[in-house]
Amino acid sequence: MAVAGPTGPALSREEVDRALARLGAEHEAVESSLLALQDHAGRRLLEGAELTGATKSRWAVAEQLITQLWTHFDVYTDVLTTARELRARRRWPTQGELAELTDLLRGSGVTLPGGGTLALSPALAPAARLSERLSLTELVERMNGWYAEALDVVVTADAVWSALPARIDLLAAELQRTRSLAHSVGVRPGEHPSGDDLEQITHELTSLRAEVISDPLAFWYGASPSSAPGGGRPDTARYDRAARALEEVRREIEAVLDVRQDAEQRLMRVRDVLSRADRTLHEARLARVEVLSKIAGSDVPAVSGPPTALYEQLSAAADQRRRAQWHRLSPLLESLEERSEEELLRARESLTAVTAPLAVRAELRGRLDAYKAKVARHGLAEDPFLIERYDDARRRLWSAPCDLMAAEEAVLRYQRAVAETLSPPAGAAAHEPTDRRGES
Repeated sequence: MAVAGPTGPALSREEVDRALARLGAEHEAVESSLLALQDHAGRRLLEGAELTGATKSRWAVAEQLITQLWTHFDVYTDVLTTARELRARRRWPTQGELAELTDLLRGSGVTLPGGGTLALSPALAPAARLSERLSLTELVERMNGWYAEALDVVVTADAVWSALPARIDLLAAELQRTRSLAHSVGVRPGEHPSGDDLEQITHELTSLRAEVISDPLAFWYGASPSSAPGGGRPDTARYDRAARALEEVRREIEAVLDVRQDAEQRLMRVRDVLSRADRTLHEARLARVEVLSKIAGSDVPAVSGPPTALYEQLSAAADQRRRAQWHRLSPLLESLEERSEEELLRARESLTAVTAPLAVRAELRGRLDAYKAKVARHGLAEDPFLIERYDDARRRLWSAPCDLMAAEEAVLRYQRAVAETLSPPAGAAAHEPTDRRGES
């Protein structure tokens, strides 16, 4: 029967062998993890960088953690080597040797010097003491905690450095190309809003890159990549805003380039639209005179004069084109194109409003002629009463000035007379003529 010790019953030979095998595998895994951390690109970058902010303070702690991890690992290695040597003395260990192995493998057989953990983060550092004793299990648990904290700093910094600086550099290269293009078309700081925007974006990217390099942990959002893969990501909010701002400026520059390429064609189109608007207004003025002379009692709206302000702006646009002031010509051309179309639409509406009485008269004349043709088709062209009503309506419609209200009443009377003639009252003989002379 196994002898009981401070840690409980002594392990059997088979239990010792299984424990040594498990601890050996665990030792190899810990060593591999520490070596991977030691060779991690993020750790090397952190060691050589001039850090600031949260990254500086957390890396200072992480460096001490890594040092302590190797110290603890050396102690772990020594204890495991001692246990292996003790087990290798004989095939069948004595009870005393089993008790000693049990204390090493299960008890508080690991002695650590004190003072080396005082500078660590309070949550992870044990209380200050000259030395401490703990079990291999406790030792590994402590190392796991320290390793997780150190790895979080290293992996997070590496993730940010892998994502943001390269993207910032690409955006900065695009910014430089846009600045050169903007300069070629006269978009410069102090002379055009887009030039000022380019200066602001340049300052922002320069500042952003410096901050990302010196304090990468400040640009991480969500869970750490080591503890929750996919749970966090680099914070690209400032980069995204700069990219959107540059895209807006780039579109503005492209608009200016389009102006430079087809400014003359666009100016000619504006001139053509304004010319059509002038001709339409001239036609409206002539029509107004005709309406006032031919239509009695009509409320004819006034017709405005030519768009002088637009012609002045068109002259200014032509001057800017001659001087290659493309950045100023771009917004002016866009305004001219929009306002010239509005001017043409206004001229057409004015012509429609002015000629409305003439359109009404033309519709009445057409209706009168249509009913006359209908009467002829029914063989009533010689009906004296219908001839009288037709002549009255025609005289009113073709007189100058024409009273539209009276003319419309005359046309309606003729329509009613035609309808009554074609549809005699019920009960009346078809051959009996109807006396309609008394109708008004």
